[in-house]
Amino acid sequence: MTVVSLAGSALTYWAGHTAGHKGLPRLVPARHLDRIKACLHRAGGGATVAAAVLPPPFPLTAFVLTCGALDLNRWRFFLVFGVMRLIRFSAAALLARHHGEYLVQLLGSAELQRTIVTATVLACMATTASGAILWRRTRPEPA
Repeated sequence: MTVVSLAGSALTYWAGHTAGHKGLPRLVPARHLDRIKACLHRAGGGATVAAAVLPPPFPLTAFVLTCGALDLNRWRFFLVFGVMRLIRFSAAALLARHHGEYLVQLLGSAELQRTIVTATVLACMATTASGAILWRRTRPEPA
């Protein structure tokens, strides 16, 4: 898993490096670009450590593109990035090994499935009711 992550990150880094500093705004949304640049200038390698272990709402692709465009030392970047990804994936594997059987049993329980179905039905009913109310309020008056 770490090797595949590094391969994908290498392609992304290369795309950022190829685009360069001038082409970066086309690849990375402005709301992410300024924060990533500031974080890289302030934290340096610490930013790479954090980016490699943070879970998915973190804009990892934007971060790696920016690192490539800013021409960070690629050997140091990939060494730190690879080690931290290895740590993250190893921790996830250990947690899955330790708690996996319990989670499979929990997710297979009829009680949890009934609770999930009930919550989903209630959420759908609430969404439908609020949509109907909004539609009724915004509908033009008959002439």
